[in-house]
Amino acid sequence: MKWNLDWLPAADRPREKLKLKGAKALSDTELISVILGSGVRGHSVLRVAHEVLGVFVSRCGEPTPEELKAVPGVGEVRAAQLVAGIELGRRFLAKGRPRIACPDDVLPHVRDIAMKKQEYFVCISLNGAHEVIERRTVTVGLLDSNQVHPREVFADPIADRAAAVIFAHNHPSGTLEPSAEDIALTQRLCRAGHLLGIRVLDHLIVTKDGFASLHALGHVEAGTPGRYLDTVGRV
Repeated sequence: MKWNLDWLPAADRPREKLKLKGAKALSDTELISVILGSGVRGHSVLRVAHEVLGVFVSRCGEPTPEELKAVPGVGEVRAAQLVAGIELGRRFLAKGRPRIACPDDVLPHVRDIAMKKQEYFVCISLNGAHEVIERRTVTVGLLDSNQVHPREVFADPIADRAAAVIFAHNHPSGTLEPSAEDIALTQRLCRAGHLLGIRVLDHLIVTKDGFASLHALGHVEAGTPGRYLDTVGRV
C-alpha cells in the first residue's frame, strides 16, 4: 500500500471529507488520521491511524505516549498530539463538572459529613483544570480516632489520573481547631502526593457550624495552587 492517499478519490480523503461533510461523518480511524496528518513510507496515514485506534481500544481510550510511540509512524510529537487531543476532548465533554477554586467550592461535596457522629475522611480527585472527577469516602472511624494511610488515600486518585486532590474530614466534637494529628497527617499526605505527582490543594475540617482550611492555616506545603484564602467560613 502506498504511504500517501493519492490512490483515494479526493472526496474520500479524511481531510477533504471533513471539509465537505463535517467531523461527524468521519470514522474513528479517519479522525485519528486527520490529527496525524500524513503517513510514513510503507504505511499510509489510514493504516497508522488504524493501529493507533487499536491502542486506544485496548487502553479504554487512555493510552500513554509511550504506548502510542510503539506504533510505526507515531513518534514523540505525534504521540503527544494524540494524548493532548484526547484530554482536550475529555475536558469539553466534562464541561458540567464543578471547578474547585476555594474552600467554599468544596463544601457542597463534603457538607453531608458535617453532622456525622463518626469521623469521615473524604478525598476529592481533580483534573488539571481543578474540576471534580470523583468524591469518595476513604475511611470511617470511631469518633476522632481515624486511621488514614497514604496507600488507601491515593489509590483511587491514581486510577482517576487525577492531577490534584482535596481532603476533608469532620470533627464530631464540633471544634474547628486542627489537632496535631490532623496537621501531621496533612503534611504526610502532601509528601506522598509530591512523590506521586498529585498536588494536595487543601485539607478541610468541617463541622455543623463551619469549616477550617489547613491550606489557609499554613499547614499545606508552600506553593500549592488555589485561592484558599479564608481560614474559617460558614457551612
